[in-house]
Amino acid sequence: MGIIISFKDLIVWQKSHAFVLEIYRISSAFPKEETYALTSQLRRAAVSIPANIAEGFTKKTLPNKLNYISHSEGSLQEVIYYLILAKDLNYINNIIFESTLNSCEEIGKLLNGYNKTIKNYHQNK
Repeated sequence: MGIIISFKDLIVWQKSHAFVLEIYRISSAFPKEETYALTSQLRRAAVSIPANIAEGFTKKTLPNKLNYISHSEGSLQEVIYYLILAKDLNYINNIIFESTLNSCEEIGKLLNGYNKTIKNYHQNK
């Protein structure tokens, strides 16, 4: 593992950012009447995942850092719900749905690992 200088060096941020780009691509095919509804909500929740990782990166205290990770985890769950809704409304097919859920699962595991790493680092300081 290399030296972490910026939030951009974090694998969890990199994967989350790539996921946001994928969500934008997928949601661009949603019906136009969803522009200010599901499309907007899904994109905002997805963007919140890497944005909270980035914002929490420079926080100095353990509770502050963990709070931002928690917000990312909450946003991830929100995205999962919106994907379920999009599938049930037939805006995405099963292949896209399963693929995005797999990405969500991977990001969830990375967030969990990041959380544990931060806790261990602060305990061993």
